[in-house]
Amino acid sequence: MPKLRVLVVDDDNIMRELLKAILREEGYRVAGEAKDGESALTACDDLSPEVVCLDVNMPGMSGIETLRILRGKHPQVRIIMITGDASLNTVREAVSLGAAGFIIKPFSQGRVADALRAALKPSAPYP
Repeated sequence: MPKLRVLVVDDDNIMRELLKAILREEGYRVAGEAKDGESALTACDDLSPEVVCLDVNMPGMSGIETLRILRGKHPQVRIIMITGDASLNTVREAVSLGAAGFIIKPFSQGRVADALRAALKPSAPYP
């Protein structure tokens, strides 16, 4: 089975590098990376990933706004939100917009792997 392609979106270089290393270790293919919402939209158009790991808090376009646009343009993509702010309002809004899961910062390899497995299950919420 081919490795799923994942786009990593986070404004923090260290977080992007850490998440990419974890994804590779877990058997995913990192299709690309982006540091903000605008470049995430372009990368998703160009790279056609199956999964996007998307930071909630970024300068410029927020992860929530990026999620809203990605859902409209790429409804088949599983989007997993990355956040240090797991407030009920943030989670509720992201889920209502079609987020398939959450990775809470600070994260470990096990938590990332668990979040991805849960979001990719056939029974997982999918818009």
